[in-house]
Amino acid sequence: MNQLPTRKKNRLENISYTENGVYFITICSKDKKCIFSRIYPAADDSQAPGIRLSEIGKIVNDTVNDIENHYENVSVVNYVIMPNHIHLLISIENAGGRMISAPTVVGSLKRVVSRKAGASIWQKGFYDHVVRDIDDLQIKWDYIEGNPAQWLLKKDEYSARD
Repeated sequence: MNQLPTRKKNRLENISYTENGVYFITICSKDKKCIFSRIYPAADDSQAPGIRLSEIGKIVNDTVNDIENHYENVSVVNYVIMPNHIHLLISIENAGGRMISAPTVVGSLKRVVSRKAGASIWQKGFYDHVVRDIDDLQIKWDYIEGNPAQWLLKKDEYSARD
């Protein structure tokens, strides 16, 4: 008898994701299609690569920037909209009242963007990492800031997906 493979659990069992802290989140587009943006080289080596958002990418950008208006205890620390995924650093500071979790924020973001785009555009689930300390935060910050340059280094691999 053929058994379906056991799906890996998405969340850590000992974390409620409502705990105060910073969360590094990665959300991919459905089938990893490059629908959010285009990355282009900088004019010179002293500048970072540029990101040109698509119409869907603009919806993502507006929705990310609107998170703090919907969740008073959540702030977006940093983010980048890549061609087929987004990275977010979000800070959650629950202090009584409605307890917001990282999965709640991600689910809301995905629903709002899909509704505005008129189609389901996201891969199921998302990657998360609980930021442990200031050094870990710096690593994730640098990863977000450097991701467009890394994309250009691997652009042949990604352009085959378009």
